[in-house]
Amino acid sequence: MAKSGLFNLDNLSSQNIDEDAELIPLMTSEDEEEINREDLPDDLPILPLKNTVLFPGVVIPITAGRDKSIKLINDANNGNKTIGVVAQTNDDEEHPSYAGIHKVGVVARILRVLKMPDGNTTVIIQGKKRFKITELVSDQPYLKCKVEEFEELKPESDDNEFETIIDSVKDLSLRIIKDSPNIPSEASFAIKNIESSSFLINFVSSNMNVDVEDKQKLLETSDLKERALSTLKYMNLEFQKLELKNDIQSKVQNDMSQQQREYFLHQQMKTIQEELGGVSSEGEVDDMRERAKAKEWKETVETHFNKELGKLQKMNPQVAEYSIQRNYLDLFLDLPWDHYSDDIFDLKRAQKVLDRDHYGLEDVKRRIIEYLAVLKLRKDMKSPILCLYGPPGVGKTSLGKSIAEALGRKYARVSLGGLRDEAEVRGHRKTYIGAMPGRIIQSLKKAGTGNPVFVLDEIDKIGNSHQGDPSSALLEVLDPEQNNDFHDNFLEVGYDLSKVMFVATANNLATIHPALRDRMEIINVSGYTVEEKIEIAKRHLVPKQISEHGIKKEDIKLGKQQLEKIIEGYTRESGVRNLEKQVAKVIRNIAKNIAMEEDYDVKVSDGAVEKILGPSRPRNSYENNDVAGVVTGLAWTSVGGEILFIESILSKGKGNLSITGNLGKVMKESATIAMEYIKSNAEKFDLNTDIFTNYNVHIHVPEGATPKDGPSAGVTMLTSLVSLFTQRKIKKNLAMTGEITLRGKILPVGGIKEKILAAKRAKIKEIILCEDNRKDIEEIKEDYLKGLKINYVSEMHEVLDLALLKQKVKDAKIL
Repeated sequence: MAKSGLFNLDNLSSQNIDEDAELIPLMTSEDEEEINREDLPDDLPILPLKNTVLFPGVVIPITAGRDKSIKLINDANNGNKTIGVVAQTNDDEEHPSYAGIHKVGVVARILRVLKMPDGNTTVIIQGKKRFKITELVSDQPYLKCKVEEFEELKPESDDNEFETIIDSVKDLSLRIIKDSPNIPSEASFAIKNIESSSFLINFVSSNMNVDVEDKQKLLETSDLKERALSTLKYMNLEFQKLELKNDIQSKVQNDMSQQQREYFLHQQMKTIQEELGGVSSEGEVDDMRERAKAKEWKETVETHFNKELGKLQKMNPQVAEYSIQRNYLDLFLDLPWDHYSDDIFDLKRAQKVLDRDHYGLEDVKRRIIEYLAVLKLRKDMKSPILCLYGPPGVGKTSLGKSIAEALGRKYARVSLGGLRDEAEVRGHRKTYIGAMPGRIIQSLKKAGTGNPVFVLDEIDKIGNSHQGDPSSALLEVLDPEQNNDFHDNFLEVGYDLSKVMFVATANNLATIHPALRDRMEIINVSGYTVEEKIEIAKRHLVPKQISEHGIKKEDIKLGKQQLEKIIEGYTRESGVRNLEKQVAKVIRNIAKNIAMEEDYDVKVSDGAVEKILGPSRPRNSYENNDVAGVVTGLAWTSVGGEILFIESILSKGKGNLSITGNLGKVMKESATIAMEYIKSNAEKFDLNTDIFTNYNVHIHVPEGATPKDGPSAGVTMLTSLVSLFTQRKIKKNLAMTGEITLRGKILPVGGIKEKILAAKRAKIKEIILCEDNRKDIEEIKEDYLKGLKINYVSEMHEVLDLALLKQKVKDAKIL
């Protein structure tokens, strides 16, 4: 039977009784006395009830569905209409036995039996007096037991405390009926008209919303005063629940009213939008709101998003600003605000990944392993800003992918070459049509995590124009102290970039903004020796090209000697990019033979290399000659180190100095300084000063189509001029580099490692460097220095003593 509120008065509802049923009056004191005078039968048929406990004097309807119960009711209705009613101990038991019923019950009188449309039998019964079962008589066709009266102990007539309890029960009942929306107000008349204290307690106990076990305990309590106190306790507890429930419902009702108001307003707005534009944005707004619930945003970001979502909801989908606002909110939902990938702290694995993908580059690998080690110990660290600086083709960009794999992070890359618009970095303000976020934010959106390895490629090739200076915009991105709140014009709120590991690449540090360069940790990625290039080709380039050209490993054998021939004869670079192209040409030729089913030699010979690639290209190499005035210098270029030749010659004239070879301003100044130094120190060199007035001097640097500039050729020019004037030749297999001053001092220069590699490629055996460049040599691996003799000097006369031979050129005409 259903329960509602504290009282379950549906028991007396008219739905259980037909229309012509007579109204059953409440029990009076006279009725109670008459019941008490009635004798209790020795044995009674027992009707077990589910979920219900019958109390004396109370009228309840019961629906009978069991065969035994229906037979019992029919037999009793045809007889004296008296039965015994007890509650089951287990409601799940369909056919309870003697052991499955409580032993205290109530004698009941059948008032009416009704046949229901569904086939069940409903019987209306009224409780008389309590009894206690003493013995089972029979269990067929239904339970029949011997019973005895269960006496009730009533308080004295002058017990004021009991009277007070009864008054409290009556008052509390009336308050509950008043506050409960589920109890009809007519129930208060029933409470007021109950005269008997015992019946009042029984009536309230029967209709209280408590468990069957608690009701059974009340029924089994023989002391009426004690039962009254227990009933009052249950009523107080239920009254508190009712008050709390009413408070909650009041609040919910207010909230629901507000929600309904907003719902109706939204529906009206939706209808208006459909009338104006033909499209409703309500579905998109609801979808965005659901997606936003899964985001772990800061409070400021969440507030900003909800504000902007409200703007979208009020917009007409047909206006241009609608698409901008929708894209703006989509960006908020797609960005990885607090989603970070887990770093892999296996340093040995990271070292294997770096060694597998790149041969050499020890400084870079060591720096990455150091970063991982600190991150492993500290768990949280601001990511460094690394700048890989070196010539093209040495693996700077591809190194970023290896770093990402070693760290277990996502990989993102942005090419900055030729970037001139500041908005490409910071984004456009979303008030403009076609506004977009900057490349930094877009790349993080694609990466899907807030801590990727982010490669800023070609950072030295950023330009500037009337649209702003992108280099200055990158200052905030690459500053570990302030990039935790990076401001993108489109996003409008700060975004944390401090967990991103930025790796920049550059070919020339001179063109990078000084403040930007100061924010990065510069790591020099210099060129490779011939031996390193051979290893790189064997490990990476050849297998890669074999795979890309669709042939098998056993279809071609490219030996070390052939690789060295390709490197020496067909490439002029510090990196391996052109080497890969030449290897690809050789493999393409093999692929053609396989596709055309032509015979070919699997092992590629030197002759095959020359046939496929053509004649080897001439390259700058050391030239043995007996001409005074020709000196080999070392230079740094954008593609690595190179050797160059300084040639000087005298001709009859008036002492003019001519310089050719597409030289820059600084290089021409070095020639002038060298000339003036020789003139001021003519006596030291045992020179006749008439030479300076009777002869013109011409200095030339070959490969005139190639622009050349820088101070590092000063030593070479001075040595060339002294060799020319003294007609003393230069030592064989000797090269030099360094800046000079008018006082004859030697100053250090840069690009030492690239220049050393260039000297090795040109078969140079001896090098002259400034003393202050000794620290640069100490940073170079010993393998690079094998076979080289390095002389350190501080003064110009030391260079001349090392470079010039003692004897003059035979048949020298100028003395």
